[in-house]
Amino acid sequence: MARYLISFPSDAMDQIPEEDMPDVAEAAHAVCREAINAGVYVVAGGLEDQPASIVAPNGTVTDGPKPDFISGITIVNVPSREEALKWAAKVAAACRCTQEVRQIAFDPELAPTPPTGAR
Repeated sequence: MARYLISFPSDAMDQIPEEDMPDVAEAAHAVCREAINAGVYVVAGGLEDQPASIVAPNGTVTDGPKPDFISGITIVNVPSREEALKWAAKVAAACRCTQEVRQIAFDPELAPTPPTGAR
């Protein structure tokens, strides 16, 4: 098994009329419930439209930009990239926008035992 990040940028849903957003939210929740029932759901959500807090190596905190690179995320734990792409297609249909899929690297020093299938 491997974890995959499925994401979209902050402007990806700008074309959706405000009155359609409740339907989009319900469709997205349905995909999440399906992933939960399939045992592949890790987390999903959207970034708040607020500036990031930038923390320097010395601990200094400053306000950063509002999110533009990533706005919505879903993480699934699946046996293959092909399976992650299938889930991304479901998220894309529900959210009515293109999704980006990336595998999350596994670091064996940070986990007592690797997830099944990790490389």
